[in-house]
Amino acid sequence: MFRQFFSVGGFTALSRVAGFLREMVISALMGAGPLADAYFVALRLPNQFRAIFGEGAFNSAYVPTYSRLLTTKGHATARLFASRVLTLLALSQLTLLVLAYLFMPQLVDFIAPGFSADPHKFALAVGMTRVTFPYLALITVATLHSGTLNAHGYFAVAAFAPVLLNLFIIGFLTLAFLFPNAGYAASWGVLASGFAQLALLVFEARRRGVLERFAWPQFDLDMRQFLRALGPAVIGSAGQQIAILADTILASGMPTGSVSAINYADRLYQLPLGVIGVAAGTVLLPEMARRLSRGDVAGAQAAQNRSMALSLALAAPFLVGFLLLPQELVRGAYLRGAFTVAAADNAASVLRAYGLGLAPMVLIRSAVATFQSRGDTATPANCFYAGLAVNVALKFWLSGTMGPAGLALATAAGAWVNFMLLIYLGHARRFARADERLFENLALTMFSAAGAALTTLPALALAHRVVRNLPVLRNETVLVASFGTLCLVYAALFGLATLLFGRGLRRQLL
Repeated sequence: MFRQFFSVGGFTALSRVAGFLREMVISALMGAGPLADAYFVALRLPNQFRAIFGEGAFNSAYVPTYSRLLTTKGHATARLFASRVLTLLALSQLTLLVLAYLFMPQLVDFIAPGFSADPHKFALAVGMTRVTFPYLALITVATLHSGTLNAHGYFAVAAFAPVLLNLFIIGFLTLAFLFPNAGYAASWGVLASGFAQLALLVFEARRRGVLERFAWPQFDLDMRQFLRALGPAVIGSAGQQIAILADTILASGMPTGSVSAINYADRLYQLPLGVIGVAAGTVLLPEMARRLSRGDVAGAQAAQNRSMALSLALAAPFLVGFLLLPQELVRGAYLRGAFTVAAADNAASVLRAYGLGLAPMVLIRSAVATFQSRGDTATPANCFYAGLAVNVALKFWLSGTMGPAGLALATAAGAWVNFMLLIYLGHARRFARADERLFENLALTMFSAAGAALTTLPALALAHRVVRNLPVLRNETVLVASFGTLCLVYAALFGLATLLFGRGLRRQLL
C-alpha cells in the first residue's frame, strides 16, 4: 500500500506543483482584479458540478461495487457493469451540458450574485464559463476510467492526468495575445485539457485491457446497489459544494479581489491537502474494499491506521507553515506583476484561517473510507452535513467582520465537526480501531511539529535580515529560507525521535 500511496502522492504532488505554477502565472497576468474574479468563477462552475457528480461521489460508490464484482464474479461481469455505468454517465452529462448552455447567465448570477453590480465582470464570467463548462462532461467520463484503473491496482496514469490541466492552462496563457484577454486564454486551456485527459485515460485503459464499452443500462441488482450508494454520495458531495458555493456567493458581494484571495490561498492550501489527502483516499478505499471482501477486517483497520498516521506526519510541517508563515508563503508565491501587496496580505489572512482546518481535512478521506469500503455512503454524508450546518452558519456570522478570512475559518470549523463525527461513529460501530502504532505515530508527529514551530520565527527573523541588501528575489528567498528551515528541522526531529523511541514505527518503515 505504501508504494501505491507514494506513486499516487508523487503524481498528485506533480499536479499540485504544476497548479501552483499555474496560479503564479495567473496572478502575474491577472492580479486580483475583476478579470481574475470572473475567471475563477468560470472555473468554479464546472468544478463544482464535477465534484458533485464526478470524482468524489462517483468513486465512493463505483470503486467498491466494481471491486466486489471483480473479486466475486470475475472480469467479464465487472466490465459489463462498468460499460452500463459509462452509458449512464454520458447521457447525464449531455443533458446537463444542454441545460447549462440554455441558462448560463442565470447560473452565473446564482453562483456570483454580487457580479450583477458590475456588468463588465458579469459578462466576462458568462463568456468564459461557456468555454469551460464542457470540461465537466469530459472529465466526468475520464473519472470512470480512473476508477476502473484504480480498482485493478493501476494508479499512476490516473494520478498523472490532472497535471495536463495545469500544463495546458500555462501553455495557453503563453499565447494570451491570440485571445481577447488572459482569462479567455486560460479558459480555452481548461477545455483543451479535458480532451487530453480523457484521451490519456482511454489509451491507458485500453492498454491494460480494462476499457469500458457503451452498453445499454439494465437496472439489475448490481446497478441498483451502485445507485443506492451513489445517491447519498452525491448528496454528500453536493453538500460540500454548497459550502464552496456559499463562499463564492458571499465573496462576490465583498470588495473586488475577495474571490481571488480565496482562490490564491486555496491553491497553497491544496498543495498538502490535494497531495496527501487525495493519495490516502485513492489508495485506501480499494485496499480496504479488497480486504473486507476477503473477510480481513483486521487488515483493513490496520491499513486505515497506517494511512492516517502517514497522512498527518506528512501534513504537519505545512500546518505549522500556514499558521506561522502565511504572509511569507503568499508573498513568495504570488507577489509579482499585477499582484499587489494588499492582495497578498488579504490572501495570507485566508491561508492562516484555512490552516486551522488542515489536520481534519487531510484525515477525512481516510476516515470516510471506513464506511465507503463497506458500501455505506449515507453515514459520511450525514457527518458532512452536520459539519456543513456549522460551516454555513459561521460563514454568515464571520464574513461580515472578518471578510474572506471568516469564510475560511468557518470551513475549518466545519471540517473538525465532520471529522470528529466520522471517528466517533467508526469506533462506535467497531468499523475502525486505533492501535498502539497509530498513537506512537501521532506522538512523534506532535513532538516534531512543536520543535519545528519553535525554530520557525527565529529563522524568519534571520532571513529578513539577510535579504535586506538583495536587489531582487527578496520574498522568494525569505520563503525558501524560513519554510525550508521548518521542514528540515521537522524531518530531523521526526527521524531522531523515531530512531530513539519509535521501535514499532521503525520496524514498519524498514
